[in-house]
Amino acid sequence: MSETIQLPNQTFPTTNGELNLTELTNEWLILYFYPKDSTPGCTTQAVGFSCLKDQFDALNCQIIGVSRDSVKAHQNFTEKQALTIDLISDKEEILCKHFDVIKEKNMYGKQVMGIERSTFIFHNQKLVKSYRKVKAAGHAEQVLADLKALQAEM
Repeated sequence: MSETIQLPNQTFPTTNGELNLTELTNEWLILYFYPKDSTPGCTTQAVGFSCLKDQFDALNCQIIGVSRDSVKAHQNFTEKQALTIDLISDKEEILCKHFDVIKEKNMYGKQVMGIERSTFIFHNQKLVKSYRKVKAAGHAEQVLADLKALQAEM
């Protein structure tokens, strides 16, 4: 593993109140970054993780999504899609910058700075696997399979 990213000891607003990632009690954590609520790829990804939440729970793994959208936008997205995972609002891009997921992207022929879809697996707050330039379709299933393989190795 070439990346060594620590979880920041800081509180962030979520769809389920305030959260400090260093205070989570689960042995495993999936932290995934996505560009925008209620867009096709982001919906595919969030619904994928929500559908598999029971299987992640059984592996003592918490899943948290992160984007720059407001808590209100996250709550609307959660209600509309019946999401079962928590979403962090990172309007100030603190987590986005910490995990280096803000990248130059091409939107309709214009260069803009946006979130590059990325996922990180932590074990006891230590980064064990990261995914960059993620494709939304099938990603949750891939992460679940990789999590099972990581747990089998330990």
